[in-house]
Amino acid sequence: MTLNILFAAKQERWDIYAAPLRKALAEAGITANLSMDLAADQVDYIVYAPNSAVQDFTPFTRAKAVLNLWAGVETVVGNETLQIPLARMVDPGLTAGMVEWVTGHVMRYHLGMDTDILRRDAKWEPRTPPLAQERSVVILGMGALGSAAARTLVSLGFQVTGWSRSAKSVDGVTCLHGPEGLRSALTKAEIAVLLLPDTPATENTLNADTLALMPKGAFIINPGRGPLIEDDALLAALDAGHIAHATLDVFRVEPLPADHPYWAHPQVTVTPHIAAETRALTASQAIVENIRRGEAGEPFVNLVDRKLGY
Repeated sequence: MTLNILFAAKQERWDIYAAPLRKALAEAGITANLSMDLAADQVDYIVYAPNSAVQDFTPFTRAKAVLNLWAGVETVVGNETLQIPLARMVDPGLTAGMVEWVTGHVMRYHLGMDTDILRRDAKWEPRTPPLAQERSVVILGMGALGSAAARTLVSLGFQVTGWSRSAKSVDGVTCLHGPEGLRSALTKAEIAVLLLPDTPATENTLNADTLALMPKGAFIINPGRGPLIEDDALLAALDAGHIAHATLDVFRVEPLPADHPYWAHPQVTVTPHIAAETRALTASQAIVENIRRGEAGEPFVNLVDRKLGY
């Protein structure tokens, strides 16, 4: 049997993914017609980017699943025409990239590297940074990315607390959940890493009230989603000296407008949404594994919970 797999994304994505997907399908022993142009009623699976031309799923009457190319599903999960299983992208390559980026910036803040890297004077100022075991790092969001980052930071000796909306368990990590857990976590967040999904419940997780809970001189790293932070509240906390510095990789509007205050703020590092990128090779293997599961009658993995939004 030949499966019809629609690649519903922009041309530049097709140019990157066509060969790795075909390779992964062949390695899995799946015979498939992979194309950007298929009759809707003949499609078995949809490999999907939310910014594609496909926004109405009702014509795809025999499709078994939509397999998202992006880790984020906030722009598609509310689509009422999408009534079949939706799987988010959990890519080992993306996870590894995120862990490396987060670890690098945690170490940068922990060791105070900016002091010397950005130095423009001739002051000789020896100092002894604390050991990792003396530094408290809090990760907000304990999904695949947050848990992986937490495990790496634990392996380096950091005191790691993880917070999530529901209870989680990760070896070596103090796991908290719920509203009171968030407040408790933030009170010890010398370095806070935001890896929550973008949902109505997570918007402005860091706001004037929650920022005030953090220790004076704390650092913030956000490679998760722009709406997790109330921008005006963060700028006020930075100006007041309560938050020492923030490294932000994601924003409510991208590209970040040239006149946005973050660009010029001396206590903000802007990076252009580069913390983690889906790797076509490993992402293709993840997509094909779900297709294999669907054909074998096994449960899909990384399914989106429509009620939670991720």
